[in-house]
Amino acid sequence: MRSMTVPPSEIAPLARYARVLTIAGSDSGGGAGIQADLKTFSALGCYGMTAITALTAQNTLGVRGIHAVPADFLKAQLQAVLDDIGVDAVKIGMLHAPEIVRVVAWAIDHYQLKQVVLDPVMVATSGDRLIEEATVKVLREELFPRASLITPNLDEAALLLGQALPDEASLEPAARALLAQGAQAVLLKGGHLPGEAVTDLLLQPGQLPLRLHSERIHSRNVHGTGCTLSSAIACFLALGWPLREAVQQARTYIIDAIREGAAVQTGQGHGPLCHGHAPKPMVKQPLV
Repeated sequence: MRSMTVPPSEIAPLARYARVLTIAGSDSGGGAGIQADLKTFSALGCYGMTAITALTAQNTLGVRGIHAVPADFLKAQLQAVLDDIGVDAVKIGMLHAPEIVRVVAWAIDHYQLKQVVLDPVMVATSGDRLIEEATVKVLREELFPRASLITPNLDEAALLLGQALPDEASLEPAARALLAQGAQAVLLKGGHLPGEAVTDLLLQPGQLPLRLHSERIHSRNVHGTGCTLSSAIACFLALGWPLREAVQQARTYIIDAIREGAAVQTGQGHGPLCHGHAPKPMVKQPLV
């Protein structure tokens, strides 16, 4: 029996998917970067799109090389996606050079992007530096005021602030200092602190700090945790959750992803999370 294809002109669309764009680097090993982002989008029922800022040659043991994408081609990717499909939320990851940062800032302004999660990727799980020194200043000036939320870990916050963050007591002062640098909201991740508990801190202007506690899950498979968390937050924002609740929902997702992937070996170093531990169907939203 032959299937009948209905011409697009005869289809009356009633819905669209929740759309999330990642602007980030590619991880050839599949554990972090746009690969982790797309896995997260899919697992949480969102339609994922990409604008690639750099190609990396990496695996679970580390980064072997970085090939930069020219700024004009990044702009072409952003225009192609945003002119046609549009977005409900954006996740920003690896931005290695000042001109790349400026293109992203242009896109946020030109397309009036409202729900933007910035993960200031600076150091890989393996310890490899992923950002040029000159880029840090431009990132702070151009993107902190434009992002709805920044999600640095302790190493990234220490680099941004020029000081060590040795204990849990340093989380709130550091988050306030990042707000003073122009951030609209800060989720400071405390996973690098020692101990059997993990504490993250969400700070928004005019609101009490939200401390998020969980038991530490011992696992070698933690490559891409920052990418995954920021992507999950962007997903829940695209699905209509307020920021505070989006952070809490995303944190629950990543804790489960770490737990489900802990007993699996992928490669010889830091393996990926189990992004697809509880996949959700694609979420359809009213077409407006």
